Amino acid sequence: MASFSTILSFSVLFLLVSLACEARVLLQSPGFVQTRNTEFIINGSPFFFNGLNSYWMLNVAADPSQRSKVSDVFSQAAASRLSVCRTWAFNDGGSQALQISPGVYDEHVFQYVSWAKNAGAFVNSDDDFYTNEVVKGYYKNHVKRVLTRINTITRVAYKDDPTIMAWELINEPHCQVDYSGKSLNGWIQEMASLVKSIDSNHLLTVGMEGFYGDSMPEKKAINPGYQVGTDLISNHLTKEIDFTTIYVYPDIWLSGKDDSTQMAFMQRWMTSHLTDSETIIKKPMIFSEFGKSSKDPGYSLSERDSFLNAVYTNIYSFARSGGIGGGLVWQTMAEGMQSYDDGYEIVQSQNPTTTSILPQQSNKMIALDHA
Repeated sequence: MASFSTILSFSVLFLLVSLACEARVLLQSPGFVQTRNTEFIINGSPFFFNGLNSYWMLNVAADPSQRSKVSDVFSQAAASRLSVCRTWAFNDGGSQALQISPGVYDEHVFQYVSWAKNAGAFVNSDDDFYTNEVVKGYYKNHVKRVLTRINTITRVAYKDDPTIMAWELINEPHCQVDYSGKSLNGWIQEMASLVKSIDSNHLLTVGMEGFYGDSMPEKKAINPGYQVGTDLISNHLTKEIDFTTIYVYPDIWLSGKDDSTQMAFMQRWMTSHLTDSETIIKKPMIFSEFGKSSKDPGYSLSERDSFLNAVYTNIYSFARSGGIGGGLVWQTMAEGMQSYDDGYEIVQSQNPTTTSILPQQSNKMIALDHA
């Protein structure tokens, strides 16, 4: 769906090409987050975390009258010991655009590292994004610009900044002309190699939801009844990709099904992906989006809290045995941000029961650092 830390996103619908960043505030530990087999490490020690999604930060930070909302969310996150934040690093054209036109940037918006390119005028369909040389050129140029930009406050280039945990190539890549996942492999290899040639400090991932493709046909039965053109297995086996990501939205993917069916799907989805990430892909995993919408029929706050608790219980259990670094709930906001409401929003000052769940999970995950 549409980062303390940062991650970025791509929307196929609007053909917003985005470079994503997953970052952590490391004021006392200046080392870069790395991987060792199927675990994340920092300064040689295991790194576990609990985190958040706040995709809207770029837009809000670009408006001086609204900028305090970013600080509010960070303050609330710190109070809940949330240490990784995922946010968009792109916005093309329109209001508060980062990239005003191809290659033309607004430094004011660059406050929260971002990327996107609306290439609709140069392609025949959205799927040409992965193959059209002009569009790929826009993407490559933006990657170079973002990675090498010097932060105007810290005077550190993004590629050299340990506050950033990782980059995400794209958010939720879909390919309607090829559901197998094969079409994405060439693009991932090309762009991952580019990113690593410029920035060898940071981790890199693709940015997908976790749908299975054709490389292991038997796995497709675990999908929620359809494919989106990605392949969890083959897309993450690219050498330059350092870790896997998955989402889970049973209220969307299994809309109309009862809670017990959705919860069973969530359990099966999480377990299968962790196993495959550990044993087949052999890389650590981040559970990068999950939530339950207040717009669901029959929604209740207690049901959302139960869902979050179930997901967090799984994440903690998996982390204890290795293979997953943590999870990032979708999504947290400050007060007065109704225009960004999507049903999944958590305003900590207004949702005390949900808010109490966040630090509980954070404390459990942080304790694993010292176990």
